[in-house]
Amino acid sequence: MHITGSHSSFLLRRASRSTTSRLHSSISAKSPPPPSSPSPSPVASQFRSHTAASAAFRTVRSRWSHGVDWRSPASLSSQIRTAASPVLDRFHRNLSTIASEHAFSGILTGLPKPGGGEFGKFYSLPALNDPRIDKLPYSIRILLESAIRNCDNFQVTKEDVEKIIDWEKTAPKQVEIPFKPARVLLQDFTGVPAVVDLACMRDAINNLGGDSDKINPLVPVDLVVDHSVQVDVTRSENAVKANMELEFQRNKERFAFLKWGSKAFQNMLVVPPGSGIVHQVNLEYLGRVVFNNDGMLYPDSVVGTDSHTTMIDGLGVAGWGVGGIEAEAAMLGQPMSMVLPGVVGFKLSGKLRDGVTATDLVLTVTQMLRKHGVVGKFVEFHGDGVGKISLADRATIANMSPEYGATMGFFPVDHVTLQYLKLTGRSDDTVAMIEAYLRANNMFVDYNEPQQERVYSSYLELNLSEVEPCISGPKRPHDRVPLKEMKADWHSCIDNKVGFKGFAVPKEAQDKVAKFDFHGQPAELRHGSVVIAAITSCTNTSNPSVMLGAGLVAKKACELGLQVKPWVKTSLAPGSGVVTKYLLQSGLQKYLNEQGFDIVGYGCTTCIGNSGDLDESVASAISDNDIIASAVLSGNRNFEGRVHALTRANYLASPPLVVAYALAGTVDIDFEKEPIGVGKDGKNVYLRDIWPSTEEIAEAVQSSVLPDMFKSTYKSITEGNPMWNDLNVPEAKLYSWDQNSTYIHQPPYFKNMTMDPPGAHGVKDAYCLLNFGDSITTDHISPAGSIHKDSPAAKFLLDRGVDRKDFNSYGSRRGNDEIMARGTFANIRIVNKLLKGEVGPQTVHIPTGEKLSVFDAASRYKAAGQDTIVLAGAEYGSGSSRDWAAKGPMLLGVKAVIAKSFERIHRSNLVGMGIIPLCFKAGEDADTLQLTGHERYTIDLPNNISEIRPGQDVTVKTDSGKSFTCTARFDTEVELAYFNHGGILPYVIRQLAAQK
Repeated sequence: MHITGSHSSFLLRRASRSTTSRLHSSISAKSPPPPSSPSPSPVASQFRSHTAASAAFRTVRSRWSHGVDWRSPASLSSQIRTAASPVLDRFHRNLSTIASEHAFSGILTGLPKPGGGEFGKFYSLPALNDPRIDKLPYSIRILLESAIRNCDNFQVTKEDVEKIIDWEKTAPKQVEIPFKPARVLLQDFTGVPAVVDLACMRDAINNLGGDSDKINPLVPVDLVVDHSVQVDVTRSENAVKANMELEFQRNKERFAFLKWGSKAFQNMLVVPPGSGIVHQVNLEYLGRVVFNNDGMLYPDSVVGTDSHTTMIDGLGVAGWGVGGIEAEAAMLGQPMSMVLPGVVGFKLSGKLRDGVTATDLVLTVTQMLRKHGVVGKFVEFHGDGVGKISLADRATIANMSPEYGATMGFFPVDHVTLQYLKLTGRSDDTVAMIEAYLRANNMFVDYNEPQQERVYSSYLELNLSEVEPCISGPKRPHDRVPLKEMKADWHSCIDNKVGFKGFAVPKEAQDKVAKFDFHGQPAELRHGSVVIAAITSCTNTSNPSVMLGAGLVAKKACELGLQVKPWVKTSLAPGSGVVTKYLLQSGLQKYLNEQGFDIVGYGCTTCIGNSGDLDESVASAISDNDIIASAVLSGNRNFEGRVHALTRANYLASPPLVVAYALAGTVDIDFEKEPIGVGKDGKNVYLRDIWPSTEEIAEAVQSSVLPDMFKSTYKSITEGNPMWNDLNVPEAKLYSWDQNSTYIHQPPYFKNMTMDPPGAHGVKDAYCLLNFGDSITTDHISPAGSIHKDSPAAKFLLDRGVDRKDFNSYGSRRGNDEIMARGTFANIRIVNKLLKGEVGPQTVHIPTGEKLSVFDAASRYKAAGQDTIVLAGAEYGSGSSRDWAAKGPMLLGVKAVIAKSFERIHRSNLVGMGIIPLCFKAGEDADTLQLTGHERYTIDLPNNISEIRPGQDVTVKTDSGKSFTCTARFDTEVELAYFNHGGILPYVIRQLAAQK
């Protein structure tokens, strides 16, 4: 393979480093000697081609791991495309020699079946006979196995393997390792731009004279269409059908594009709309736990373009969220560069008390871990208490890893995991293979046996009996409020100055009552009135205990004569079709319907801002009277401006509490002392009167959640529905771009691209586009939710003849860079210090002093050839793993972000788009340095990439005479290589185009 320019120097540095490495004696035996020169050895190059061929072959085979017949030669041969045959031929020619060339061929071991024969072969960690491995956290063992299996002494070296084995000593040093996940997971909001990028990359490589077929996933890619359904119709038995019809009307073009992608790209499975939430489909159906591809056994691992990919960690599958650009590179065979993480050991003991839900537990865990500080770390749960909580409860905790800041919250596989696999329709043979492999490779936890102590970076412990009912809000998921303190907390929020726990409502306005007419009947709203009550989001909507608990609350309320007020927008959006089956089986769905919680669709809704419009009379009452209206949802995100523009107070709660708050109609209530309402007998009804016991819920789960429900639901999941199947799409390998489309547009990332990388660069005399404080989330940066009628994006659509009713959401238009650039930093609640306290998506154009929309100001700077930067505080980029939070600023011309700290995924995404991430030194920030944002900034970076090192100090000078030092947050040498090429995707294109 020919390697271009500075890319070559980076690889030579890495290869040279590997020649000097010396492994522990336990893993050096039977390994080939390292290359004698910095250049990749013939063995390494040859093995690299074997690895690519083997990966392609295995991923074609892996598609059948969804079903019983995945190992059938007949079914396999009918699916392999002609385009893949050269790769497969090369694989077959070299199969006989590959084992002897592998650095760890000596530990390749057969796994016997109980009745004779073998399941396959695997790389045995016990065969290394290294006592350090026995102390490793289970999550680190998965990284170790991957490194061993993929070790070619080129992309993955024996030095990398040794770093992981020596994790206890190396993790504190923030060392770099490569990681190759087994598969990639997408949802449609992030999947559409990913497929747009892949299509655009095919064009780019074609223009460079390369083979566009090289832009093809080499690992299985599963895309679940779940983010496009919106709650337009509710309180109707026809809601699912009506909302899906509207979903297809709005998104037909996007869906057709995704369907084209499923045909144009190999190894890409698209699960059609109406199937469920991506993370629940992953948990119940897509998750393999252990792969068996062509007789090679290895742990399942996954990266996804949604931060809540971590839900799969509850199943013992290592998974976390990455940016779309990172995921695209992983699809194309690039190892992910990551810092070897510390692991927080979180010990659970005891048992949950009666009436305490999984949501209460996860909100407690989230608060504890956020306080402990786990950003960039793995959290691994252990202890006897783990065996006392269900798989669904574990998945609920794992799901909210982004909310507590960890890369993942991992639960190793145990007997509870195996029971869940059987419940969800995995075959007995598959489960037997999974257990046998994990036991043989020391990756299985058996709580019936004495536990060997594992080493962790730090330790936490929670006695489950101490968890109490709670909710979280009103603006952040980790601001937990014990239910008994909620009324007092609400009143303090009303009083407090504007902030995460404050609305600053004047004393004289705190008792304001907004009276209005709701479809002919009198209605009223006060501060704290609930106007949205949504059982939604992957966190809870497939956890049988809380879903059936919500049904029992609705049933008891109906029997006592309580009714949710009609102006409360109620909705139920299950994460899986299985939920409908067990709610019907239990007889509880009819009671939910009576309280307004009819099923509205299967997918992410309110939690991502797809809550739909409020009734006009409700919206007017809120706006005209400046009411602090509330939403209560069983989601995982409640950042300001996310759920709905008119609900300024948003609380996360368990599904049963969502029903309770809907019945109460307000968050301004003490459930212990105040009644929810008056029953049909005229007596007060309290929360305790309608709250089910743990035994009642357990009995409902036992009798209603059955294995056949999972089997029947997923048997036909990929067959689609009539609306999906009626979409006609072309068979072409290159996409035919429609310049008039407002949904799918060819982005400008690779325009005028050549084989020569642009090289490293600093920033000279840049203006500050925005000056932020702490906790600016990707919801503030990336376009999300509805398109405001006065925004630059709205003007763009109106100018192209799109009616306001057809604006759809930013999420649905993520395939169009022109709209997304206009929606970047367009959040209506954004606070920019340049505006001196004024809230909104505007900024000051420094040269003229004019107040403009962020897009218009950025356009002026770009037209004048002037670079821009962003100043920020702590936790910049927290929240969802949105690639547009990096793509948008790049398109606006932002060259660098200087912050106190970054969220892990967002920092990586900035590098992936060629933006320089810098951190202020400890104890410093824009305020302490007296930076106003009106200065011009020069960032002094060497022009030669070889002179830059991860984490080095960089001097920043301003035209006001101030000078300060920052840390360059290029965390690995691989990230430096990406920066040298102008981003990760140009890097991949040049690499593939250079291959002959």
